Amino acid sequence: MKKINALISLLLVVALLSSCSGKTSNVESENDSDSREATELVLWTFPVGNWGNPTAVASMLTSFHKEHPDIHVTVEYLNYDNGDEKINQAAEDGGMPDLILEGPERLVVNWGEKGWMVDLSELWESDTAGEIYDNIRIACQHSNGDYYVFPVCMSAHCMAINYDMFREAGALQYIDEETHTWTTENFIKAVQVLNDYQTAQERNGNVGVIYCKNQSGDQGTRALVTNLYGSTFTDAAHTSYTVDSKKNRQALQLLYDLEGIHFEPSLSSADAIDLFCKKESAMCFCWNVSMEVQQTINNPDLDFEVFPMAFPTSEDTPKLQGGIWGFGIFDNGSKERIMAAKTFIRYMTENDIPYTRAVRATSYWPVRDMGNIYENDMLMTEYSIFTPYMGDYYQITPNWSQARTAWWQLLAKIGDGTDISKAVKGFPSPE
Repeated sequence: MKKINALISLLLVVALLSSCSGKTSNVESENDSDSREATELVLWTFPVGNWGNPTAVASMLTSFHKEHPDIHVTVEYLNYDNGDEKINQAAEDGGMPDLILEGPERLVVNWGEKGWMVDLSELWESDTAGEIYDNIRIACQHSNGDYYVFPVCMSAHCMAINYDMFREAGALQYIDEETHTWTTENFIKAVQVLNDYQTAQERNGNVGVIYCKNQSGDQGTRALVTNLYGSTFTDAAHTSYTVDSKKNRQALQLLYDLEGIHFEPSLSSADAIDLFCKKESAMCFCWNVSMEVQQTINNPDLDFEVFPMAFPTSEDTPKLQGGIWGFGIFDNGSKERIMAAKTFIRYMTENDIPYTRAVRATSYWPVRDMGNIYENDMLMTEYSIFTPYMGDYYQITPNWSQARTAWWQLLAKIGDGTDISKAVKGFPSPE
């Protein structure tokens, strides 16, 4: 493999292999007497890179405590298997944390909609907040005008191809290696060439897999479908879903008809990634920079070049599904703790040095122009090419949780032979 030098690998692997579920870390201020008198805050964080790693978080909090000895932060580390359940149970029991690190799809349209979150509009009035990209700002604001997230980082998810297999099959001619993009027409040609190649090699003929066992990794299949013919998943105002559109139906039909592309209701995104890394498929629709690091570290015998790609599109530029992560504050009724929590957010996001550390800990990118904070990191620099392609963040549309479930169930129905027009009808509530 090219790309990953040993130092970067060792630094990033901690972020991806930390399975810290339900573990609590108390990070004390160096001045114990100040800590005992400090305003006590509890931060719950999902595993967003090294924000799921107690050692890395302890280092960042030590710096915060030195500057703000009157505030003391205790951290609990969640995972995506039971994190939502823990939040819901805490709300029922009256034991919500003060701070949470996650994304708008939870903080805005889920917990914000339920009235659990503090309005952070005050934080958005700073000069620094004015530099945050418009599409990020819009995603952090509820339809009622309140802001329930102050963002830290963003990322654009992509797909990946087996570069060696593409070269052997003669399919490299169909991708733009400089921009990591390709057209829908060239995608079709590449799939056909690769399918013929795999057939000749007496392989299983899996060029690409549409995984649909559950919602994990669903950002990949959504972006694949919407990019093919320039469609959307929701309307521009994020009020309704547009899955049952002519262009989406056309894209789904294309994928279903293409020899070598298989809808697999029995496979999750993790299964599809595993097939790709075992060279049992030529492309993977669920990918990002963290995935490449994880798979490289976990599979030192990986003997082909992974080449990240934007999703094929009929438009001038692709529109990738983005991720946004930031801080929110739960309303526990204490003005003192809310003020202290806002101080914490300001420290982590307004000052360049701690903000750069906070972003680098996520292994993603800043939500405002900070230049190339990964200047000496070849892998992160390579993947930074995708950030300008980040499309509309529509995960704040009402009934988002229902829509996510409906999406993978829709794909599974198509894989089981349901007519596409019938499968998409009434999405996300089947008629």
